[in-house]
Amino acid sequence: MQLPESSRWQFTPDLNICRVLNGMWQVSGAHGAIQPKQAIATMFDYVDAGFTTWDLADHYGPAEDFIGEFRRQAIATRGKEALSNLQAFTKWVPRPAKMTRRVVEQNIDRSLARMGVETLDLLQFHWWEYRDKNYIDALTYLAELQQEGKIKHLALTNFDTERLKIISEAGIKIVSNQVQFSLVDRRPLMKMIPFCQEHNIQLLAYGTLCGGLLSEKYLEQAEPRGTALNTASLRKYKNMVDAWGGWNLFQELLAVLKQIAAKHDVSIANVAVRYVLERPTVAGAIVGTRLGISEHVADNAKVFALTLDADDTGQIEAVLARSRDLLRLIGDCGDEYRR
Repeated sequence: MQLPESSRWQFTPDLNICRVLNGMWQVSGAHGAIQPKQAIATMFDYVDAGFTTWDLADHYGPAEDFIGEFRRQAIATRGKEALSNLQAFTKWVPRPAKMTRRVVEQNIDRSLARMGVETLDLLQFHWWEYRDKNYIDALTYLAELQQEGKIKHLALTNFDTERLKIISEAGIKIVSNQVQFSLVDRRPLMKMIPFCQEHNIQLLAYGTLCGGLLSEKYLEQAEPRGTALNTASLRKYKNMVDAWGGWNLFQELLAVLKQIAAKHDVSIANVAVRYVLERPTVAGAIVGTRLGISEHVADNAKVFALTLDADDTGQIEAVLARSRDLLRLIGDCGDEYRR
């Protein structure tokens, strides 16, 4: 399999990424047991297929270690050149507290060591409590480490528009913000995307498939409850569906998506991802990878041959127009983590 040129995005002058990123939250332990040896082998399958960009975090279980082991095996079996088109975007998610240069550098050094790299391609910073202004100190120290070569590019995850503005006005160069964005959760369209368009900041979208709910598997199915929601993703995004409009309206959305998918000979998931990728400032969509448990390489590849026409979009928007206003109910991007 060879992905088309449309699968790539010039994210920064020195980073050309795949627009469908491999999400590694699924190796954190809340989505089923992962066998490390099998997981690493599956990572080679993804990269060989053209899915070269990984999204991970310091707290996603062994995710950073998997990147390190993948790199070691790739160098041993294929040479250093095999890593020339690999991108690994990690996160630092500290508990709010006083931030010192020593604390910040120790955490970045830990990620560097685990991933087996001298420089982090992208460090995405998250902060739990806006009332604790130490996040500005943390970002200032991260910017220093960037100048010293330990970080190529600095980004955010789950920051709202107001705080993104504060950070930008503080002179800290942010290249992207990772936010929840899907057909169900379109809050980024309201405030975040207009700000990002004005300030040349890109978005990385997660939750685009609502943990797998946006798929044929749930079409014409009874509302899942209890043990049927057997992963952290399913539990999280089922709550989002409930807030958005409930299971009956979600079934209407799935039915429309199925019609569109059949028209283009793709899957519901492909349509859901394509919709988000076509929004302004969206550089990529993160699709979870349950390494060694299930894989969707061939299906994910179909996203790049799909273009939604005006009729497709109109049918989707007609359903979405009847949903609740999540910006009013929840707040801006990331506010669900700070209520």
